[in-house]
Amino acid sequence: MIRRAVLGVYALLIIVPLVVIAGGSLKTTRDLFADPFGLPTNPTLANYSTVLTDQNLLLVVRNSVTVVAVSVPVTLLLGSLVAFAVARLPRWPSRLLFGVFALGLAVPAQAIMIPQYVQFERLGLRDSLTGLILVNIVVTLPVAVFILAGFMRTLPGELYEAAEIDGAGPWASFWRIAVPVSLPSLAATAIFLVVMHWNDLLYPLLFIDDPGKRTLPLALLDFQGEYLTEYPLLFTGVVVASLPMVLAYAFLQRHFVAGITAGAVKG
Repeated sequence: MIRRAVLGVYALLIIVPLVVIAGGSLKTTRDLFADPFGLPTNPTLANYSTVLTDQNLLLVVRNSVTVVAVSVPVTLLLGSLVAFAVARLPRWPSRLLFGVFALGLAVPAQAIMIPQYVQFERLGLRDSLTGLILVNIVVTLPVAVFILAGFMRTLPGELYEAAEIDGAGPWASFWRIAVPVSLPSLAATAIFLVVMHWNDLLYPLLFIDDPGKRTLPLALLDFQGEYLTEYPLLFTGVVVASLPMVLAYAFLQRHFVAGITAGAVKG
């Protein structure tokens, strides 16, 4: 009974803000302030028309897609290579390698932002999508290694031994055995990375000054002014920004669940 009550309260904490945001995107500013928590009595799509016809917003969506489309595959490739090494190396080298990347999860990103900023400034990578892609890869690589290594460690060694008997080296074993078998875990990791890169605000806020290179979360700040905030447009932007993630999870939910549970029990 207590468990259901706690879960019910938690569900309300999640659902109520979603309803307010979705309903607010269909209201005018006057209607929103008159009844912020109520359902729209005179729903309008004017906010969506304004947002979707904004050429600047379409540009920042393209920037976000570029960052995600490059960062995620590279992070998956590097993460899977490190995870394969962690699974195949002898005991102590494997623990040392995994510990180095686990340390990346223990250090808060805010603690290393100033050194990163200075380094990227010296390299000429600040205020560029290339620099933003590189910092995203560096920051999220430990997450990918942590997830993928947990799965690859559960793969039976007989698979690799059989491949070695057939003359396959480490590179061939990685591409022909580890990658195909790890597809559910790779899919789950990809979803995590897409969400992290798509919703990232901190690094674009720190590294990007050029309006033409902003990403979507950074562009949403334009709806918030010093004296006035266009909440209906802001809510509409949030809905538009969240929709790709919702659709991706809806279509990849099976792979996500399979990837999360794949390494839970050793086969």
